[in-house]
Amino acid sequence: MDYEVIDTEDVPVTDLSEIEDVPPDLDIRPIGRQMGLSNMHVTLWYFEPGEEIQYHAHAEQEELYYAIEGEFSLKMGRSGEEETMEVGPGAFWVAEPKIGHGHRYVGDDTGVVLAVGAPATEDPGLDPHGIDDEEIDDE
Repeated sequence: MDYEVIDTEDVPVTDLSEIEDVPPDLDIRPIGRQMGLSNMHVTLWYFEPGEEIQYHAHAEQEELYYAIEGEFSLKMGRSGEEETMEVGPGAFWVAEPKIGHGHRYVGDDTGVVLAVGAPATEDPGLDPHGIDDEEIDDE
């Protein structure tokens, strides 16, 4: 594929609550999968009030987020050094590999976040409290 253009509505919504071993129970549009991307994950995440992606880290993947709609409470940083902040539409945030991050939707309607992760590896969430500073500093 040299290039491709798709409309968001052309990507079916996946209900993660129907997939047994995949938390969290949110709706997503797997944009990158639909487009056949192999070097990054690109996903639209949909949040109802109170829903969240728990504080976690990845071994290899760097993640970039962009708030499209709604207000979010972020928890970011190394274990023991976490910071909490509030963001709204138009905000970007990023987490490098092995750095903890998570966000909770605190708005009243539906919240939407665009997430881009690279490299596109199977990199399930790790407990940031189990990663020591030496592992991070070796990078």
